[in-house]
Amino acid sequence: MTSSLSHTDDLEPVALVRESGIILRVGTLLLGAGSGSYRVKIAMKQVGRALGIDSVDAQVTVNEITATARRGSIFRTEVAQSRSIGVNAHRIALLEQLCGSLTPGTPQQEISARLDEIEKRPLLYGTWSNALFAAVACAAFAFLNNGGPVEVLVVFFGAGLGQATRRLMLHRGFNQLGVTMLAAAVASVVYLGIVNLLFAVGAVDTIHESGYISAVLFLVPGFPLITAALDLSRLDFSAGVSRLTYALMIMTSAAMSVWAVSAVMGLTPDPAAPLALAPGLTFALRLVASAFGVLGFALMFNSRWRVALAAAGIGMVANVVRLELIDAGVVVQAAACAAGLIVGILANLVAPRMQAPRLTLSVPAVVIMVPGAAAYRAVYFLNDGQTVDALAYGVQAAFVVIALAIGLTIARTVTDGSWRPGGH
Repeated sequence: MTSSLSHTDDLEPVALVRESGIILRVGTLLLGAGSGSYRVKIAMKQVGRALGIDSVDAQVTVNEITATARRGSIFRTEVAQSRSIGVNAHRIALLEQLCGSLTPGTPQQEISARLDEIEKRPLLYGTWSNALFAAVACAAFAFLNNGGPVEVLVVFFGAGLGQATRRLMLHRGFNQLGVTMLAAAVASVVYLGIVNLLFAVGAVDTIHESGYISAVLFLVPGFPLITAALDLSRLDFSAGVSRLTYALMIMTSAAMSVWAVSAVMGLTPDPAAPLALAPGLTFALRLVASAFGVLGFALMFNSRWRVALAAAGIGMVANVVRLELIDAGVVVQAAACAAGLIVGILANLVAPRMQAPRLTLSVPAVVIMVPGAAAYRAVYFLNDGQTVDALAYGVQAAFVVIALAIGLTIARTVTDGSWRPGGH
């Protein structure tokens, strides 16, 4: 016992300080890229083992980490804050590959150098490419929300300009909530401006106002919503509640902007009537729209093309099954749970074969099923004093998100032993 304590006392505390800093840096990089708290903690433990740390315990919120690294009888506790809250699927993949490849005894300098390389990597796509992906995703959303050719085309332009505005402003360091409100205003104003112009010149017979909600769906915080639900399913309340609060703040900011534009233009975001299409054509177009919607979101989240295409295939299958179940009379929440289960199982089967994080496949595939239009309508009617309608849309949106998370959690529990109680 005495020799053990003597050995511990002889340890150089400066080494633990450096190692703790590297562990915390991995966590903050993953957190800033949008990864869930579970994966952040796992990655930090992997780095700790490689550096010879006995244990790493961390508490994670949406943008902060409190971590304690222990070796023998000495320990160091640090608190770090991520400077940004966003989504970078490619960075998540690179960091998880790095952490998974480390072996005990890996030098600090090697890990630091590889982290420097990952941190310095630019985004895969530029501002206008990113805006194009958002435009494609929202145009697909417009069709799935019963929009016709006019709505789909105009949503494409509105969402694209809105996302370009958002990205340019965020990269200049402006407040995220203010940027969200501005981007929502740009997208909805561009949409309404174009449809009113088309009506004025006689290109269309009616003002296609129903699609402007779809033009702002690129602002739905899909990653925070889904990761919050998954964190809560593991009883990680510090991470889950903080992520959920952040997601609700983003959605409320966007909805307030949409409400302001609606009030000025005298519009109401009522759902559009279903399109009168043949069943076979409807099924085929749903497949196409679902695939392009997921593909657009995955690329907008900075995924590589092969990962985005895999997510598109998964999301296409799951979303069409969900829509067909709803058409068959299945309760919306049950259909969403079934779709989440399909996404989770397929992502858990495909991700290891592609050496890609499950999150980068499952979240884009599920985002297209998140009822963003219902959530925006809930805030609109709440602002308008129509409490009953607001509650109806709000409860519907909340239950669907919960059902999707339940499906994903069931799939993860069945396919991943570490997700079950007692797993590591």
